[in-house]
Amino acid sequence: MKRKISIWDIIALLALLSIVVWVTLKIVGVIKTPLWLEYAPVYSASYVAGWLMHKVYSVSADVKDLKKFKDATIDEINKMKINCAKNHD
Repeated sequence: MKRKISIWDIIALLALLSIVVWVTLKIVGVIKTPLWLEYAPVYSASYVAGWLMHKVYSVSADVKDLKKFKDATIDEINKMKINCAKNHD
């Protein structure tokens, strides 16, 4: 099942990109920030963590749906086998 990329996916990817750029510039020494601003990547990281949790929940819901579909399909196949057995007896 293919999904569209949502706006939240784009925001999370931009947050990840901003963390990578910020860390790179900070290591190189281009960015000299005050202490209060140094915690900005923590806020981005917490957003990304929430986004990942949402994605995991979404995937687990899809897996549950697939398991239900599998069980229903197996039940249908078993009913067909029983009907075929009754018709051939």
